[in-house]
Order: sequence, then structure tokens, then C-alpha cells
Amino acid sequence: MKILVTFKSVPDPYAGAGAAAKSVINPFDEIAIEEALRMRERGEATEVVGVTIGPAQVDEQIRSALAMGIDRALRIDDSRALDPYALARILYSLVTKEAPQVVLMGKQAVDDDSNQVGQMLAGLLGWPQATFVSKIEFLDDKKRARCGRETDSGIEVIAVKLPAVITADLRLNEPRYVSLPGLMKARKKPIETLTCEQLGVKVEPLTTILSISSPPRRPSGVRVTSVEELIAKLKEEAKVL
Repeated sequence: MKILVTFKSVPDPYAGAGAAAKSVINPFDEIAIEEALRMRERGEATEVVGVTIGPAQVDEQIRSALAMGIDRALRIDDSRALDPYALARILYSLVTKEAPQVVLMGKQAVDDDSNQVGQMLAGLLGWPQATFVSKIEFLDDKKRARCGRETDSGIEVIAVKLPAVITADLRLNEPRYVSLPGLMKARKKPIETLTCEQLGVKVEPLTTILSISSPPRRPSGVRVTSVEELIAKLKEEAKVL
């Protein structure tokens, strides 16, 4: 069974305010990579193919995925700020070419929080989907997958026929640590690069990012000595009363 796992390069969500912008694998996608690797280690998968869309700068995150243990790495070379539908159409073309039994990805990217690509991809493919998944089991000689989905009211258990699109939630697993020796070995592994033209897909972004800015710093808190002083500050300084 081949698993295609997608991942995105995003600004480090754990970097402190004002820190230099460092790019990392989207945390939910890292969970998806880890689950695909565990499936291979359990003998449920024979190949794990990782794919990302972006310019050459994202090769660093591809190296991290290779260091984790994916078998092959693909990069769709496109430096544009693509919206979810454009991304889904590109991935549709790649999935058609690679013919995996499972497409595994994070439930959403932490930079835009769209939570749309997995659902759109499943719609384009005509495949069943399981989203917000925190547990995956294969049934009937890997013809179906039973998935536990995180919902507001608890865990919903569904079964989907394969091939299917599955998106990973936070509790699915804890990704493995990437060692420095692993990263050094990953630098020697090839990264296959494709273009939209080679995949036979032409997309144009439907949305445009006008600007990105950090939120303003919050002022330091102050101590008050009485309720009267608090009310005065709320009226005169905060202007909320």
C-alpha cells in the first residue's frame, strides 16, 4: 500500500514574538508524516511518498521529512501564494499520477487555518474522506479504514473505503525527534521536482494576500491597590466603562 503524505512549510508557531521568522513543517502535517511512517513500520504500508508545493526554499522542510524517514520526496515548484482550491487541483493531478491508496495530511495549516484542502481534494477525486482523525485502523485486508474523528461532542467513529483522504488531528500521535545525523543523511537524498505544466494542470490563485503583520505588543500590566482605582483606570485609561 502506497501512502502519499502532504506537508506545508509554515512560520514556526512556537517562535517568540519578535523572533526571526523560521520555517518548519506544519505541525499537523508532521503528525500525518509520523502516522504514515508508523503504518510502514507496522507492515501496513510499503511506501511513504512526501509532497509539498513551493519554491526551492522549502527544501529545508523536505529534508526534515526525509530525515524522519519518508521514502521519496516530491516538490511541486510554485512560488505563488496559492489558495486552497488551487492547491487541491495541483494535488489532484499528482494523486492521479502516483495512485496511492491513502492520502494523509494535517487537518489544517497553522498559518492560514483554512482547513479546506483535504476536503476539496477528496471532492475532486471522488474519494471518501475522514477529517480531524485521532485514530486509524485498517480493516478487511486494507480495503477499509476505521477512523476516530475529533468532534465537539466526542469521538465519532466512521469507516471509509480505500482509496481515501484522511486528515490528522493533534491526538493522532507525537512525531519523532529528528536527529542531526538523520538530517545530514537526508541532505544526500534526492528531491524530485515537478511543475504544474508537467502535471498538466493550470491554476490561478483566486485570492490575493494584501499584507501580513504581527499583532501589536500588549502593554505591561499594572497592579491596583483598590477596587476604586481599578474602576477609575477602566474609565479613564481603558475607556471600557
